[in-house]
Amino acid sequence: MRFDKPVRLLSKRRMEIWIPITIAAAFLQNLRSALQKRLKATLSTWGATAARFVYAAPLALLVLGGLVLTTGATVPPLNLTFVLSGMAGGLAQILATGLLIHLFSYKNFTVATAFTKTEPIQTALFGIILLGDHLSLPVAVAILVSLVGVILISIPADATGRRSFLDRKALLGILSGGLFGLSAVAYRGASLSLADGDVFLRASVTLAFVTGFQAITVLVWLLVREPGQTQRLLRSWRSAGWVGLVGMLGSLAWFTAFTLQNAALVRALGQVEVIFMIAASILVFKERVTVREIAGVLLVAGGIIGLVLCSA
Repeated sequence: MRFDKPVRLLSKRRMEIWIPITIAAAFLQNLRSALQKRLKATLSTWGATAARFVYAAPLALLVLGGLVLTTGATVPPLNLTFVLSGMAGGLAQILATGLLIHLFSYKNFTVATAFTKTEPIQTALFGIILLGDHLSLPVAVAILVSLVGVILISIPADATGRRSFLDRKALLGILSGGLFGLSAVAYRGASLSLADGDVFLRASVTLAFVTGFQAITVLVWLLVREPGQTQRLLRSWRSAGWVGLVGMLGSLAWFTAFTLQNAALVRALGQVEVIFMIAASILVFKERVTVREIAGVLLVAGGIIGLVLCSA
């Protein structure tokens, strides 16, 4: 019994650590999306997509190198499951990011991108099918409550917007969310397949491999399909570099959280970014919010609180 107690305490501590890490990841993701939206003014959809990966890859390698040098840790050997999962997740994330940036072109950006928030449900399904993950009934209910809140926040106030609520842009948002969900599950599978190393080391190795693969993939795509965008991307290093830095830090936080916890729970808690968005609109932009939006925020917050309590 004396040996069981430290194990239980360590397990509980890990369950607690993933929560602030996920909240930080959601905040950084929100910031990176804002920076990427500005970049869309000077670059094409795929040029802006490439910025996230091309400028993040060298930084991810620096993080891994610094970790190895300062701690004396040994990089765990890569295996076939790691390589295939990392590549599958990397491709899914590239496509999901491209779809999301494409949605930036529409005026009802918030409505269209809201459907990417179906990601936790889709992540849960992918996790169950691919990794054999399990969700308890209370956790599933908490995810659904949060999802209903997101939809409430996203319903347009005007009648014209409501009529086009479930149009092609919404389907693109759902597809983007599904691809993000698939990438999350693939990254968790890759990180867990590494036999050695602590959580942060495995997350750093996964991040370095994935971002390196993604950078090469999008650069080859640009050179073949949009050769002029490569030079524009390099000339935009001042703004694109910030996208890479914030994106890398956010990805590192996500990968660490995926290593610690079920990907569906992590993505569901990541819905907290919706609350960040509403808070910014009230406090920074002094915009008015409707009763429906307040109800949506309360549902999102309630779902997140329930999620944290049920999974602790």
